[in-house]
Amino acid sequence: MAQKMTGARLFAQTLKAYGVTHVFFMDAILRRVLAEMETTGIKRILGHSEKAVAYMADGFARVSGRPGICMAQSVGAANLAAAMQDPYLGHSAVIAITGRHVAQNQYRNAYQEVAHEPLYSAVTKFNGRVDTLEQIPHVLRQAFREATTGTPRPVHIDMAGYTGDAVTPLEGEFDVAADEAHTRFPAFRPHPDPDAVQRAVAAIKEASRPVIVADRGVEIFGAGEAASRLAEKIQAPIVATLDARAALSEDHPLFCGMLGLYGRSCANHALAEADLVIYAGSNTSDHTTANWKMPRQGTRTIHIDIDPVEIGRNYPGSIGIQADVRAALEALAAKASVAKRDEWLSRTRGFVDEWRKEAEKARASDQLPLRPERLCRELTDVLPKDAIVIADTGYAALWTGTLLYLRHPTQRYFRAAGSLGWSFPASLGAKCAAPDRPVICFCGDGGFFYHLPELETARRRGIKTVTIVNNNHGLAQGLRNLNIAYQGHDETNKGECYEYRDTDFARIAQSFDCFGVTVEKPQDFGKAFEAALASDLPAVIDVKTEIAGQAQMAWVPA
Repeated sequence: MAQKMTGARLFAQTLKAYGVTHVFFMDAILRRVLAEMETTGIKRILGHSEKAVAYMADGFARVSGRPGICMAQSVGAANLAAAMQDPYLGHSAVIAITGRHVAQNQYRNAYQEVAHEPLYSAVTKFNGRVDTLEQIPHVLRQAFREATTGTPRPVHIDMAGYTGDAVTPLEGEFDVAADEAHTRFPAFRPHPDPDAVQRAVAAIKEASRPVIVADRGVEIFGAGEAASRLAEKIQAPIVATLDARAALSEDHPLFCGMLGLYGRSCANHALAEADLVIYAGSNTSDHTTANWKMPRQGTRTIHIDIDPVEIGRNYPGSIGIQADVRAALEALAAKASVAKRDEWLSRTRGFVDEWRKEAEKARASDQLPLRPERLCRELTDVLPKDAIVIADTGYAALWTGTLLYLRHPTQRYFRAAGSLGWSFPASLGAKCAAPDRPVICFCGDGGFFYHLPELETARRRGIKTVTIVNNNHGLAQGLRNLNIAYQGHDETNKGECYEYRDTDFARIAQSFDCFGVTVEKPQDFGKAFEAALASDLPAVIDVKTEIAGQAQMAWVPA
């Protein structure tokens, strides 16, 4: 039954109906709506920058499987838009809400006004406007619908008024309605076409060296077990991108590790020699395929994806299965014949054994300052069974993705889709989504510098994460690239392009009334980590590492 209410109450009640529990925002935006949220129980998380609150919403969405909400006023809209690139590339359902001047003020040099739609067009799948009270419920429902269907991605709502409150004080008669399917993603889980499954099964039977590639869709659709069952039945090695890192156990006998430019050589060797590749929820990107060199063009492929546009995008002639990734893998496992491929599995296991032997040399290093590889080993040993790891981009992703071993099916791993500094605010959003689980952020000092003020947010709101700062006083990946640029010449001023001052992040954390501790020796890390978890505070572990300890890049085909 319709009730008389303001637009602000309608907005807040609609968010509540969609299961929203947290809103991440920068003042000043939708103040009347924020006031109405007080009665709904929605938690309002005020941050220190638009990018930070957007990354919080992204971390919340990736961990919870529900849309994350972030908001900023007109002058902050460009900053919020800049932060949408990571959830867009990471296939994350984030709803960004901004304010803009009312129509009569447009094109008149109104205070703080620029056009918002062009800013968001490249990084959202829906760009909606609310100019009237009556549009609020329709545009909100469409935003949730767009964000959660097909490939999850960000959407944008531009509200009338530079703080978004031009129509929220108005009253009308409304029913509060929400589509239950769109409270989460994926909203729909379509089953595969039986004919497509049959064609794929026939291709699997004919293959001698099949490989299964688990990509982001395996994580989104919860298809890790289904991928493992298919691998076991057809006796195929399975490799994963960093985005499906936690979907498979490190100790599964068929798991060959992470592939691609940020992967392991063993996985890349397996993929390069495959005569059939089964892509599960993959966009077959340059990172995944080493610039589309593995598998080589012409290799037979089966491509499973919820988005039919992705099927065959980079490998023409793929046998396409447009479906829920988990449902498609389950259908293949049900229809495929039991196979024996002992010779192929022996060869791929040899790749893994060789890689592990080499990797353990760095993971066991006693060098001081610490090598990041040893830090990953120490973290592996103490990581709680239900931990959620949030990793930054660059070497932070490469080190944790390849050298941090996840041995428990309840451990989860998410990494930035490319934005340095993403991990710390994203970890705060992740903790809001999973308050009863330990959330561990892994970043370098270069990434941590981006959003240091959010330590205050974490302390104020009691968001108790543990942040491990791989503090090598600079940008290690920048050092590698500068060495290439300098062509081996060790000019004395090269450091000004990648070095930072030695910063005491433990003391900075303590100044925010958070827990802070410095680690300089590998044997001290475990105790520091346990103390951080037990502190009942947002915690920072400042680990002094060696910038010359460069990440080992994986073998890729020439």
